[in-house]
Amino acid sequence: MGNKVKSIGLIGLGMVAGVAASFQFSAIAQKVSGSPLPLEELRQLSDVFGLIKTDYVETVDDKKLLTEAISGMVSSLDPHSVYLDKKAFREMRETVAGKFVGIGVEVGLEDGYIKVVSPIEDTPAFKAGIKAGDLITRIDGMLIKGMSLDESVKKMRGEPHSKVSVTISRKDEDKPLVFNVTREEIRVQSVKAKIIEPGYAWVRISQFQEPTVDDMAKKITALYQQDPHIKGLVLDLRNDPGGVVPGAIGVSAAFLPKDRVIVSTNGQLQSAKETFYGRQEFYAPRAKHDPLAKLPAALKEVPMVVLVNAGSASASEIVAGALQDYQRAIVMGQQTFGKGSVQTLRQLTADTAVKLTTARYYTPKNRSIQARGITPDMLVDETAEGDGLNGLRVREADLQKHLGNDKEPEGEAKRDVLEDEQRIAALSKKYKPVEFGSKDDFQLAQALNHFKGLPVKLSKAEAKPANDVGETKPDTPVKTETPLKPDSKAK
Repeated sequence: MGNKVKSIGLIGLGMVAGVAASFQFSAIAQKVSGSPLPLEELRQLSDVFGLIKTDYVETVDDKKLLTEAISGMVSSLDPHSVYLDKKAFREMRETVAGKFVGIGVEVGLEDGYIKVVSPIEDTPAFKAGIKAGDLITRIDGMLIKGMSLDESVKKMRGEPHSKVSVTISRKDEDKPLVFNVTREEIRVQSVKAKIIEPGYAWVRISQFQEPTVDDMAKKITALYQQDPHIKGLVLDLRNDPGGVVPGAIGVSAAFLPKDRVIVSTNGQLQSAKETFYGRQEFYAPRAKHDPLAKLPAALKEVPMVVLVNAGSASASEIVAGALQDYQRAIVMGQQTFGKGSVQTLRQLTADTAVKLTTARYYTPKNRSIQARGITPDMLVDETAEGDGLNGLRVREADLQKHLGNDKEPEGEAKRDVLEDEQRIAALSKKYKPVEFGSKDDFQLAQALNHFKGLPVKLSKAEAKPANDVGETKPDTPVKTETPLKPDSKAK
């Protein structure tokens, strides 16, 4: 595949030269792809390039034009295929590695401002005195009200040892507070865990990164040292947008019998037709020791609830699907996002790459996740009053040019009347983001009720039973909505 990418790169160089000369590379194209390139369309591309260079109102850089052409070609395929320039490629590598350069705060949106959900311990923000609940109103003097979460994140990130000014509005403070913070490399902990009450544990995975399996194993071991008689464990995957597949395989394997099938993939390339098992070679191939080897044996049997919502996507859907297929856990919450496609990173240069969709994911029972997602065994809204902010999200099936579900083309999750009512209700109320794992976490409370044999308050969407005994079938599509990214991000 490396040779193929290099060859394609050579074709691209030939096309640039063809703007000034002529197309002399059809023989190369046939060697690479096995079929001739569409020369007529390539001539049109050459003509448009020439027109822009000669007729456009301003001079346009050649590199910019060609980079945008590559970007447009890739992004026309599906919502997850994308060209990564130098900055985007660097950010992706940082995300996968679980580290980035910034000030060290987890943030979310509130009333148009950026709210600090939590400063990350021992980071520049933490040491400077920035606190949970602070509202960031300006970054480097620029008013950020109405700015997107992504834009604010980019402004707080930067080069190591560079400075950024952050203006804070804090409750009980009469005047704005200004913090001049030096950016440093931040290592993100993607796993949180605690005993929420005697006998019941909560493990949250916010994103699947390279250190996730090892971090989870350490956190769970610590929980069992704290309480050796855990009666129920909640695995919280809400708003987890996914990440690296080995992380999902390892997390699933921790709770399942050895060597079970976790997920399979299928695509055009032979290398895309794979089955992944719960073995170290699939979740920690470079590790000297198996990070799951010393986990308590009780972990394989402890009753489990997996919490999901519309923000649970990709790798988190792999985990939920595997635990559901083996009936190892009750999946509770709302319909997941439905991103059941595999993206492969193909590096073009030292600083750029293409993230290309190369396969679809399938659960152990061969269910396709794509554009459908995982339907919970128990549908529970985000709040006691309704589905809250979860009802405002979009799903994979709502995205333009999304890849279809090859197993059930008619089974894609679509919005229905009830979902539209929930959306309108969410828009008419001022819901605040749920602090996952807190005493006000309604879905977590319902998970505890399930463990204790107490009544669980189900969603309105659960009102119509899917069979005679009033149960929801695991593969019955349910209508709710979903986001591509989590509500909170680390900066």
